Amino acid sequence: MDKIVIFGGERLRGEARIHGAKNAALLIQCAALLTERVSTLRHVPKLSDIHTMSSLLTHLGCTVEGDRTVVVDPTQVADGPLEAPYDLVKTMRAAVTVMGPLLARYGHCRVSLPGGCAIGARPIDQHLRGLEALGAKIVLKHGYVELKARRLRGASFVFDTVTVGGTQNLMMAATLAKGTSRLENVAREPEVEELAIVLNKMGARIRGAGTSMIEVEGVDELDGFDHAVVPDRIEAGTLAVAAAITRGNVVLVDAPVDHMHATLAKLEEAGAECRVEPGGLRVIGPDRLEPIDVSTRPYPGFPTDMQAQMMVLAACADGQSLITETIFENRFMHVPELCRMGAEITVQGNSAVVRGGARLTGAEVMATDLRASASLVLAGLVASGKTEVRRVYHLDRGYESIEKRLRALGAKIQRRKDGRA
Repeated sequence: MDKIVIFGGERLRGEARIHGAKNAALLIQCAALLTERVSTLRHVPKLSDIHTMSSLLTHLGCTVEGDRTVVVDPTQVADGPLEAPYDLVKTMRAAVTVMGPLLARYGHCRVSLPGGCAIGARPIDQHLRGLEALGAKIVLKHGYVELKARRLRGASFVFDTVTVGGTQNLMMAATLAKGTSRLENVAREPEVEELAIVLNKMGARIRGAGTSMIEVEGVDELDGFDHAVVPDRIEAGTLAVAAAITRGNVVLVDAPVDHMHATLAKLEEAGAECRVEPGGLRVIGPDRLEPIDVSTRPYPGFPTDMQAQMMVLAACADGQSLITETIFENRFMHVPELCRMGAEITVQGNSAVVRGGARLTGAEVMATDLRASASLVLAGLVASGKTEVRRVYHLDRGYESIEKRLRALGAKIQRRKDGRA
């Protein structure tokens, strides 16, 4: 097992190119199951979650080749088990989104329930209710969901709560349904819109992605796709916070600025300069950060995946900030670790009061989930002395070689083998 070791206090300077979006790439990989033709996905980040999805597609019968450019040949899927096993689904919840494509294309599948999650329950009831509305027969037994449908039929469905995965699952399933589907109260995230773009390239008829209502006119078959993944707005946001808190000057090449308005607004509120230039997005950190109030919301609101990183910024600011988490009930698990580094944070229900201005000091800390691990790395960049972040396999799920990226910008950071579990 690896750990990240950081000696803080360095200003970040230079350029960093933003990789492809993990959350978009994962679902586009799933979309390859909707066709019998070969599909090609470009600008793919090298992440453990991407590898897990490739392993699942291989288990289902696909031939998957490449890393930065991934080629998926699904011609043998019909001969496979059409099952997503627990060993794969438990490590990555996005695996449940093979339900929609498999059910729509082959008429049946068996998918493990995802089980617990460090940042909250994250149930899939909306996925199942939506697929049932499209005509699926669903049986839950022995920890698995078994789904059958001779052919899905178009229907209207209103989500009780906004769910990105549920929206994507139903949108994919509806592409091959008979008739037109109307999905309301859907997620508006850029990753949903990106998936719709790919599905339409395949011959689907989808309107409204990026709004709160999506219409899908079903077709009889879909073609393969050739698509380059949009840059990752969360990776870009994380590096932007790194520049801001270190009083740095960093250009984020290919940063998807149009998808980052909520994050950039809070950075500017804190005193950072965020400037779009021909080379990308330049972020310049101020000598003194101002306190901020943040409340996570579904897109286009402030993303929950940036909450932990922004809490580090709040800890570095002069004054008191308030961070409110409205999406996941357990997403303050990084707070005790930040407090070990000297942050003054008090959790009150789903809000955290951050009293900024305290000098952070290096310590041994433990990552509990993907974005929490990113926040601990950020804290290490500004802490005095040495910080050791353990269990960084969480980090590798969503950030490609982040220690190399930060070191290229001037940080004193490296990955080492950790003898402890």
